[in-house]
Amino acid sequence: MQGISICGSVASPRGANYRTACVARNGLKLPCEINAVIHGVYSWHWRMHKLHMKTNDGRMNATIRTNARWLFGGDGRSSDARLERSEAANEDILVFYFQMDLQTQIQYALNIEQFDIAKQLREKLTEIETKIIRQREAKRGSSKTEAQDKALNLLRVRADLQKAIDSEKYALAAGLRDEIAKLEAESLAISAKALAYQNVKYAFRLGQKVHHKVHGYRGVICGMDPGCCESKSWMETANVEKLSKGPNQPFYQVLVDVYVDPELLVAYVAEENLSAAEESKRGRFDHPYIEFLFYGEDTAGDFIPIKQLREKYDQPRYEASGDENDDDDTNS
Repeated sequence: MQGISICGSVASPRGANYRTACVARNGLKLPCEINAVIHGVYSWHWRMHKLHMKTNDGRMNATIRTNARWLFGGDGRSSDARLERSEAANEDILVFYFQMDLQTQIQYALNIEQFDIAKQLREKLTEIETKIIRQREAKRGSSKTEAQDKALNLLRVRADLQKAIDSEKYALAAGLRDEIAKLEAESLAISAKALAYQNVKYAFRLGQKVHHKVHGYRGVICGMDPGCCESKSWMETANVEKLSKGPNQPFYQVLVDVYVDPELLVAYVAEENLSAAEESKRGRFDHPYIEFLFYGEDTAGDFIPIKQLREKYDQPRYEASGDENDDDDTNS
């Protein structure tokens, strides 16, 4: 496989503004073409290169780098909103797309009886899915290996502490007590994080249109975590410590209306900063990721998440009153 790359461009009919967006990952080169969308005075076009294979496949590099920025200025909202922009959330969405695209490519190869290619693709998919599972377990604090390692380390250090006390090496014993306290705190944090994932109740659902209470933009929920899973540097930049509930509350991956604020693309937003969009604000919503994350809109004006997205976040199917059943077997 050559590397995955996703590229797109955005242009204003006024002719003055243009910026490209690209994602690259060594080991794969994807995709398909998402239809050009034209709304209001802006148009944008995203292209994803079709999967390209070589038999002398190299090892996949799990690093993803994104550069998805837009030059036209939206409706002039404060740049403070862009502090919540999340490259990690953007990458997570794109990896999810790559995963689905590989599954489609495997099925296509089988349909045309290209079994060797299907086998290579399946091996690559397994490799990607294994990495995703490990990352998800670490993110959720539910990794059995991590918990077991902490428990074994505690047993070892406690045994060393007892030996130090028996040998009257009190300075060493004091250091070991500090190490035990640190390990116990880390173990407690892992357990608390795992428990949070099991018991969390989300105020918003996948596909729901929301309003940002502080910055005023419209968005659509496309992912959720029971607590803030971003880096410390991101939390400092986004002033998470100033939130009334801090990082210990649900955070959401939010697609931001490109027409309203084209710089944001994907934001990572605390639950306390969101409210359900009013009916009058549930009109047209423009974003290049809508087409592969959702089937369409329900009768209430919210989006219907595809089956794979619901499964990713273990969320139940939701139907607005009067909706017809969406087809979960439809390939997105």
